[in-house]
Amino acid sequence: MALVRHDLAFPFRIDASSQQTAQVPYPAHVDQMVRQLLLLTTPGERVNLPQFGCGLAALVFAPISDALAATVKLRVVQGLDEWLDGVVNLVDVEVLAGADAPEPGAVVVTVTYTLVETQSEQTVTVTLP
Repeated sequence: MALVRHDLAFPFRIDASSQQTAQVPYPAHVDQMVRQLLLLTTPGERVNLPQFGCGLAALVFAPISDALAATVKLRVVQGLDEWLDGVVNLVDVEVLAGADAPEPGAVVVTVTYTLVETQSEQTVTVTLP
């Protein structure tokens, strides 16, 4: 019987039923790490890791263009390679912006990766307003 690995949930919280630190299955934990790296953290926010993050929030007011899509893709690829190397193997990063995006003015980032521990392919999609 294989053990199912669990890790800390994000956001950090106490599970109401067990009164222990909330945990999620490992694939969900990695999904949460990817979302934190892409959306929630701007370089300079973390005291002990000032370079951590992709800085996509700084691009929210940039004009929608092919250059913006290329910049977003580059930052995502670099961030994942630097901070989650050994945890995920990047398969593809797709950025939809402008007329290609499902909503006007939105930038949609889809990251496909292979989880190193389980060799399962996962996809995370985030929309930047």
